[in-house]
Amino acid sequence: MEDEISSIIIDNGSGICKAGFAGDDYPNIVIPSIVGFPRNQVRPAGLLRQEHSYVGDETQESRDILNLVYPMEHGIVTNWDDMEKIWHQTFKKLNVASEKYPVMLTETPLNPKLIREKMTQVSSGRRNIQALDQHPKLLIRKEQVRLQEF
Repeated sequence: MEDEISSIIIDNGSGICKAGFAGDDYPNIVIPSIVGFPRNQVRPAGLLRQEHSYVGDETQESRDILNLVYPMEHGIVTNWDDMEKIWHQTFKKLNVASEKYPVMLTETPLNPKLIREKMTQVSSGRRNIQALDQHPKLLIRKEQVRLQEF
């Protein structure tokens, strides 16, 4: 299946992350944009250890015993390490290697330049994404509606 993929689309959201393949009518996966850490993972200094985490749907079953973290607020990434965990889970559920295909990430309108640059840095550095494009969600939706009119 990987040989047929032209690019991967990831729609980052404060509440949910949707992802799929370019040309598909609907996202292949939809996961909550949540990362959870067991409450009992505390160091003597009181700092939360992040050795084991639950991502997306995994947090739902154990949410009563987890400290939940939402790595995006109002469409802006506020916790890059945890956003990275969501992206990792996204590629895992899509069953593709992030470095093999171009990726398009959605972003909130008027996304600050610093956040956009950081997203590019994290995506290309840590995830080893070779080709990355970022577009505002509204622009993508407008193009989708235009194409459906034909």
